[in-house]
Amino acid sequence: MSNNFFKESNFSPEITQGICPTCNIPTMLVSMTRDHYRCVTCGSDLEQKVNGVIKYMPIERPARNHPKTNG
Repeated sequence: MSNNFFKESNFSPEITQGICPTCNIPTMLVSMTRDHYRCVTCGSDLEQKVNGVIKYMPIERPARNHPKTNG
């Protein structure tokens, strides 16, 4: 069943080696999309930047505003 999922979704992750800027450790990075990767060591989401050299930059996400609970 999982084999059919990857065929239908065109999901083909790539694994590469690099230095994660979040944990500063040489590690494996797994692609989630063409230019977004996840560090297998710390789980940080990274964006690949190519400008003469390949660099991985942490993806900054906006802070979530959680509703306050009464009590």
